[in-house]
Amino acid sequence: MTYAPSDRQYYDADSHIMELPRFLIDYADADIAAELKPVSYHTSIVTDGEVDTLVEQGGHAPEHVEAQIAMGDQLIAQSKEIQALGAFDRDERTVAMDMLGFAKQLVFATHSVKPIFHPSDTMSTRLRYGATRAHNRAMAEFCAEDDRLMGVGVVPLNDIDAAIEELDRALEAGLDSIWVPHGLVGGRSPGHVDLYPFWARLAEAGVPFVLHVGGAPLQLDPGWGNTGRPPARDWMGGGENVRSKDFAVMHHGPETFVSMMVLDGVFEKFPTLRGAAVELGAGWVPAMLTRLDMLIRTWSRVDQYLAELDRTATETLRAQMGFTPFVFEDVGSLTDQTFEDLYLFSSDYPHTEGGRDPIGRFESSIGDRSEALRDAFYTENFLKLWPDARVA
Repeated sequence: MTYAPSDRQYYDADSHIMELPRFLIDYADADIAAELKPVSYHTSIVTDGEVDTLVEQGGHAPEHVEAQIAMGDQLIAQSKEIQALGAFDRDERTVAMDMLGFAKQLVFATHSVKPIFHPSDTMSTRLRYGATRAHNRAMAEFCAEDDRLMGVGVVPLNDIDAAIEELDRALEAGLDSIWVPHGLVGGRSPGHVDLYPFWARLAEAGVPFVLHVGGAPLQLDPGWGNTGRPPARDWMGGGENVRSKDFAVMHHGPETFVSMMVLDGVFEKFPTLRGAAVELGAGWVPAMLTRLDMLIRTWSRVDQYLAELDRTATETLRAQMGFTPFVFEDVGSLTDQTFEDLYLFSSDYPHTEGGRDPIGRFESSIGDRSEALRDAFYTENFLKLWPDARVA
C-alpha cells in the first residue's frame, strides 16, 4: 500500500535531495573542482558529524534501509532529512517513490545552491557558473534512471551570457525545470530586455522556471529580531528553516518578482512561458491578484507599458503560473477567494517542514469541496505547467 491513495494521480511539485559534501566537487570541471568548497550542514538541523558518518560508511547502512522500507505507507511521516530513504541515493529514491505512490515529483537540491545564488564577495563569475554547471550535472544524473523524478536545475541570472550558456547545458541534460533567484537580476528587473533571450529559450523548450525558498536570503536582518528580550525558541533548531518573523515577510520577494514579470509584460511577450512559486506559500496570492488587476486598470491610463497589456494579471497568472501552499495553509479558502487552477500539491519530502501527512492536511482544508478541485490541486494544475509529465 502506498502513501498516496490510488483514487487519482498525485503530482508532487516539491521534493529534495540532501547533498553529501562532494556533491558539487565530484561533478565540477577539472579546472575548478579544487576551488569549490564541500557542501556544509553547519547550523542545520542535520549535523556535519552525521553527514561525515554517512560518508565514512558509504551511505545508509543496510539495516537502516531495511528499517526505512519497513515503514511502508508511514514513510513520509517518519523518514526525514538526510536519514530519509532516497535522501541522496538515487536507487533508494526509486524505492521511496514506489512507497510514496506519486506519479511524478520535482526534485530540488537543498544546500548546494548557496554558493550559486548567494556567493561570497570574492567568488568569481567563472567559479559561480562553474558551480552551477556541476549542480545541474549532479541533478540530471540523480534523476536519470527514474522517469518519475523531474530534476530541477539552477541558473543565476546576474551574467546574462553565462546564464544562457548554462541554461542551454541544463536543457540539453534533460532537466525539467530551471530554478532562478527571486530578486533583482544584477540590478535589473527580471523583465529587462536583456533577459528576453533567456525567457524565450525556456518558452520554446516548454520548460518552466521555478522560484523556491532559498532563492533569496531566507532570514530577516538580525536587527528585526532585536527586541531587548531573549530570542524566541526556534522549533527546528536554527539553520536554513523559516522562522516566525521570516514567514511574515517571506512572500515579499516572490510576490515582487512575479509582479514585475506581469507588469513588464514578460508573460504576454512569451505566452508559452510557464512558472511556479514553490515552498514560498500561497496565502499572499489572492491579495496580489487583486492589487495587480487594480494597478493595471488604473495606471494603464498613464503608463504606456501597462496600456500595452492585453490581459488582466489574474488572466495571465492563471494561464502561466502555479503556487504551492504550505501544509498549514487553507487550500479551500484560497480557492474560494480566487480560482481552482492556481495551486499545486507538494510534499517537500524528505524535509521536516513538509509535515507527517501532507495529503491529510490538505484534505482537511479542502473539506467537502468538489472532486474537481481535488483533481485540479493534485493533478491537473501540475500538468498545465508540465504537460509532458502526464502518466498514461
